[in-house]
Amino acid sequence: MFIFQGLLTVEQPETTTGSNDPAPVAAEELNAWKRGFTPQAEIWNGRLAMIGLSAGIAVVLLARVFSGG
Repeated sequence: MFIFQGLLTVEQPETTTGSNDPAPVAAEELNAWKRGFTPQAEIWNGRLAMIGLSAGIAVVLLARVFSGG
């Protein structure tokens, strides 16, 4: 019964207070519309993907409601 014991253990990463910690970013910088492979572009990509997914689900639900199904 202890076959999966090694797979279930989770090692916590070491916490360091060195210079590798990311610096806090201002809200204006975080929400900036930057192109390329930047954290800001990834944030906007996620936001727009969620808007598109929500709009698609809304269209499907509205089509089912108004089609009588």
